[in-house]
Amino acid sequence: MINKFSSIPLYLQLKDLIIKKIESNEYAPNTQIPSEQDLCQMYDISRPTVRQAIAELTNSGFLYKEKGKGTFVYGRKNVIDVKNYTGFTDSILDCQAPSEKNIIDISEIESSSVELLNRIFNYNSSMPLAVITYLSCINNQAKDVYSLNKSYIPMNLFPDIIHQLKSGKSSIDILRGKYPLIPDKSKSILEIIFADNNDSPLLRVQPGQPLIKLQNTLFSKSGQAVEYIYSKYRADNCRLMFENSK
Repeated sequence: MINKFSSIPLYLQLKDLIIKKIESNEYAPNTQIPSEQDLCQMYDISRPTVRQAIAELTNSGFLYKEKGKGTFVYGRKNVIDVKNYTGFTDSILDCQAPSEKNIIDISEIESSSVELLNRIFNYNSSMPLAVITYLSCINNQAKDVYSLNKSYIPMNLFPDIIHQLKSGKSSIDILRGKYPLIPDKSKSILEIIFADNNDSPLLRVQPGQPLIKLQNTLFSKSGQAVEYIYSKYRADNCRLMFENSK
């Protein structure tokens, strides 16, 4: 229970109580916890005290909110297995079924609009790039999203890529007859960032929540860059596991 005579702030006491209930499975994964009003009545504390405790638990990944429904307990972290590979395979060209990537937008830009892209694809002048924005989800369930991704693919190498993806073509079909362009190696950069107002509704997180940012460039055997992927993984429910055999 909460001790109002303790030197420990009330919101910290409530936060600790909720964590213990989560760890003991009294508040099971993906179940709703009592409302703010219910917590106020249960522990005879104020609404601001409850809100501060809930906000900190949400930002640290113990809880998540669904608009109009309430506050829920996060489930176990998903394991993203990267065995026997020198980079990351979460790409359009290097997956069996791009249509299962939950694509939310396909568009076209000029590489000159982003200096980084010109450098990655080694262009001296502007070149059209297909931009595929997609969510990666467990079992293709939107509620189980774990990453937001943008894939950039040179249209001089894959002129029909936009039509092929919109028509649901597999990566095998996309790469048919393009053996020299099959992804063979990669270069990856990983760092921690924080969710902004654009990321949060798509990834179902609160603004300011930690994300794992991954920049990955795929190369063909000849060293030609064939795809650049910019991904944001939810740090609260992802654990990246690395294993490589030499």
